[in-house]
Amino acid sequence: MLTLSGVTKSFGGRVLFQDVSLQINRNDRIGLVGPNGAGKTTLFSLILREDEPDEGHVSVQRGTTVGFLPQESAPVGEETVLALATGRPVAVDEAEDFEIDYQADLDAQAREPKAKKILGGLGFRESDFDRPARTFSGGWVMRAHLARLLVTEPDLLMLDEPTNHLDLEALQWFQSYLRGYSGAFIVISHDREFLNCLTNAIVEIRNSRLHKYNGNYDSYIAERKARVEQQQAAYDNQQREIKKLQEFADRFRAKASKASQAQSKLKQIDRMDRIEAPESDAPVVHFKFPQPSRSGQRVIALRGVEQAYGDHVVYKDLDFEVERDSRMVLVGPNGAGKSTLLKILAGVLPIRAGSCEPGHQVKIGYYAQYRTEMLDTSRTVLAEARSGARSGISEEFVRTVLGAFLFRGDDVFKQVGVLSGGEKSRLAIVKLLLDPPNLLLMDEPTTHLDIPSIDALVNALTQFQGTVVFISHDVYFIRAIARSVVHVQGGRLKLYPGDYQYFLDKTAALSERQALVSSDPALSTNATEANAPAQPTGERQKIFKTRDEKRAESEARQVRNRERKVFTDSVQTLEGEVARLEVEEKSLTAKLEDPATYDNPALALQVNRDLTAVSDALERTTAAWEQAAEALTAFDATASTPTH
Repeated sequence: MLTLSGVTKSFGGRVLFQDVSLQINRNDRIGLVGPNGAGKTTLFSLILREDEPDEGHVSVQRGTTVGFLPQESAPVGEETVLALATGRPVAVDEAEDFEIDYQADLDAQAREPKAKKILGGLGFRESDFDRPARTFSGGWVMRAHLARLLVTEPDLLMLDEPTNHLDLEALQWFQSYLRGYSGAFIVISHDREFLNCLTNAIVEIRNSRLHKYNGNYDSYIAERKARVEQQQAAYDNQQREIKKLQEFADRFRAKASKASQAQSKLKQIDRMDRIEAPESDAPVVHFKFPQPSRSGQRVIALRGVEQAYGDHVVYKDLDFEVERDSRMVLVGPNGAGKSTLLKILAGVLPIRAGSCEPGHQVKIGYYAQYRTEMLDTSRTVLAEARSGARSGISEEFVRTVLGAFLFRGDDVFKQVGVLSGGEKSRLAIVKLLLDPPNLLLMDEPTTHLDIPSIDALVNALTQFQGTVVFISHDVYFIRAIARSVVHVQGGRLKLYPGDYQYFLDKTAALSERQALVSSDPALSTNATEANAPAQPTGERQKIFKTRDEKRAESEARQVRNRERKVFTDSVQTLEGEVARLEVEEKSLTAKLEDPATYDNPALALQVNRDLTAVSDALERTTAAWEQAAEALTAFDATASTPTH
C-alpha cells in the first residue's frame, strides 16, 4: 500500500534519515516512536508529499485513500461540526501530487447517521452538530476532524498524538473503535496503554534509521533490549577474536618460522565481516531535585465541604484527609468531581460550605490542566525557569533540569510565547520541581508530554519526598506513581489503600482504562462497546477479560517463565564458562610470552599444549553460547505477538 525505498533526508544540516526503507500493508497497525527531533513529523510529511526526500522514493499504491490528523491544529472554515465530520477522503494518484481535502461531497448526506454516531462517541452533544465548528475550542475542532477521518474510513490513517485532545471517556470509545477499523494506521503517541492495546508493530526512529519491531509497545521494549544485548555480545566476541589474532600476529611476525602464520592471521582479520557496536541511546540525565520541607502528618483535611455549580451539587457534607507521603490518584467517571476536588484542595475554588484546612508547614503546589497561566510568555525558557527556582540554585543546575525535560542547547533561549503546548507543559513541571511544594496537586500532568518527558517526570516524582495527589488517564504513569487510589462518584470518595493493581483486584475491574472512568469499576463497557463498529472477523473480538481468563493467562505466563528460565540459565552458564576460559587463555598466553618459561623445555611444551586445548574449548563454548543466545531470542520472539 505504501513503500519508502532508500530514503535520505536532511534538515538544517542534520541527517534525519539515511537510506531508510519501510513498507506499510493494509492490515498494519504501526506505532511510530522516537525522541523529540528524531524525525517523526518529517516522516509523516514525506508520506503526505508535503516534503520530498533528498534521495530515494516514497510510493503509494494508486487509489489508496489517506487520512491525516495533525497534532496541534487543522483548518476550519464556516462549516458546522456535522458538515466537517462528513468530509470525504482523498484517493492517491501516483501521477499527481495530492493534498488532504476537507470539503464535503455529494455523499455527505448519506454519511450523516454514521457521522452523528461517531461525533457522539467523541463527546459531542446533538445540540452541537449544527453549530459552526470555529466556535469551538481547538481541542474540540480536532475531535471533529478526527470524526471526519473515522466517517470516511481512508485506507491509511495517519494520526499524530490523537489522544491529546480526548478525555477519558472519548479515549475509551476511540480505542474501542480503532480495534475494529478496517484499514491500516500509523500513529505517533506517548500513551503506552494506547500503543499496547492497538498496535501490531512499532517503528522506532533512532540514529537516522528506521527499526521495525513486531508486536505492541511492551514487546518492542523487550525485543529492543534483547537485540541490543545480542548485538553487544556478538560485537564483544568478535573484538576478542580480533584481539587474539592481532596479538598472535604481533608476537610472531618477526620470527621467520611463524611469519607466514602471522600474516595469515592478519588476512583473517581483514576478511571479517565487521559487527558494529550497538548504537548508544540518548544519555540519561541523573540528578537530585531540591526537596521540600517536611510537613505535619496530616497534610490537608476537608470538613463538611459542600460545593455546587448552580443547581448541580457536586459535594455535600464531604470529609476527606490526606496524610504525609501519600501518593494518591483520583479516579472515576467524567463529571464526578475529580478536578473540582483537586481545585478545592489547591484553594483555587471557593467552597459553598465547610472548611479546607492545610496541615502544619504545608506548602501547596497546583499543576492545572491548562498550564499557560503559570508562565510569563515574555521571558526566555531559562529566565522563566530561574524565576521559579529556590534561592541558591545555580544556573548550571537549572539548565541540567531543563535538559532532562528536553530543553537542550539553544532551546533555553527560546521565548516562552513561541513554545508548543507540550513544551509549555514541560516548562511548568520544571518550575514546580525547582522549588517544590510539600503537597503537589497535579491534574493530567502527562498530557502533551512525550514518552521521554513522562519518564523524566516519573523519575522526578520517584525522588520527590513530599505528598502527591493527582488525576491521570495514563495507566503507565499511575502504576509508576500511585500508592493509593480514591474512587470519586456521586459526591462520595472511597479509598483503596493500595496501588493501582490492588484497586483493579478489589473492584474486579474488567479493563485497566475502563476502571478509571466507570461509576462501577467492575462494569464492562456499555456506550463504549455499543458505539464501536463490528469486528472484521465473524465473531466479535473480546475487549475485556474475565477473572478466569486473567487466571489462565497468569498460569500461562508462569509456565512460559519456567520455560524461559531453561534458556536463560543455559546462556548464563555458558557466559560464565566463556569468561573463565578467556581468563585461563590470557594467563597461559602470558606464560608462553615469558622468556623464563623456556628455561624448562618440558614446561614450555606443556603450556603450549594447554593453551591450544583452552583456545579450542573457548571456540567451542563461544559457539555454543551464540546458539543458546539465538535460541533465547527465538523463544522470546514467539511471545511478541500482542493479545487483547
